[in-house]
Amino acid sequence: MKGVSGRGVWAALNAVRPIALEEDQLILGIPQTDGELAGHLRLPQTKRIMELAVSQVMGKPFMVRLIDGIREADYELAKRRDAERRRLQEVEMTKMRAELVAKSSWEGVYEQLSRRYAAVTNKSLPQNRARFYEEAVELIAEARKSQTTFDDLGERNFARCLERLAQYSEVPSTIVGVQVLQRSGEL
Repeated sequence: MKGVSGRGVWAALNAVRPIALEEDQLILGIPQTDGELAGHLRLPQTKRIMELAVSQVMGKPFMVRLIDGIREADYELAKRRDAERRRLQEVEMTKMRAELVAKSSWEGVYEQLSRRYAAVTNKSLPQNRARFYEEAVELIAEARKSQTTFDDLGERNFARCLERLAQYSEVPSTIVGVQVLQRSGEL
C-alpha cells in the first residue's frame, strides 16, 4: 500500500485476517498474539490509507474496523461489546435528558419566583409579602405535582426553590416545605 512505511505497520498488515464484510465495512482481525501490532493499524493516518485502498478495490467507500482476534467468535464478542456500549450510552443519554428537563423545569420556577418577587410593590408590607407567598407556594406546588422523576438533582433544585421563597417571604424553609408538600398532596 502506498503511503505505508515502517516495519511495525507492515508486520501488522501481514498479521491481519479478514473476518467479515458487512454493508460498507470490512472487519479485520489481528491475532491476539500480535496484539501489540494493532496500534500501528489504529493510527488515523494508517486507517485512512487502508480505507482508501479497500474503497478503490471495492469500487465504493468502505470503512475498515480492526478487532482483537481472528475467529468469528471474536467478532461476535466485539459486536456484543458494541451493543452493550450503545445500550449504556443510551441509558446515560436518557438520564442526562431527564436531569436536564428536571433542572430546566425547576430553573424556570426559580426564575419565576425572582420575577414575581421583583414585581411586588411595597415589599415591606407584610400583607403584600403574604400575597406573594400564597402565589409562590401554589407555583411551586404545581411544579412539584408535574415532576416525574424524584432523583437527587431534582430534589436539590426543588429545595433551592423552597429556600428562595423562604428568603423572600421571611418564613422558615421548613414551614415553606410543609405548605408546598401539603398543597401538592405529598403530606
